[in-house]
Amino acid sequence: MIFEFTLTNVIAIVGSFIGAWWGLLKVLGAQSEKRLNERFDALAKSMADVAATQHSNAAATLELEREFRKHQADMAREYLRRDDFVRHVGIIETRIDNFALRMERALDNLGGKP
Repeated sequence: MIFEFTLTNVIAIVGSFIGAWWGLLKVLGAQSEKRLNERFDALAKSMADVAATQHSNAAATLELEREFRKHQADMAREYLRRDDFVRHVGIIETRIDNFALRMERALDNLGGKP
């Protein structure tokens, strides 16, 4: 058996070889593109989850900030109340002390004059 390599046979063999390689590369490219699309879809889903988490964190932070501001306002009001209470108690104690001094003086004056 002797094979004759005519120009037509060589062109057909080379064409078949190139066609096989082209088909193989086309299949590999399609698989690679499919994997890339799956990865990008997973990445997009991941980013959407992160965005949702970020949104809920922002809402929680805003609520926490509101509560903190409310606490600051309440604390200031309670501090003023406490300060007012201390001031009023001080005034009452001073008046009681002054009254006690006056009573002592009055008693001393009564006791000193027979």
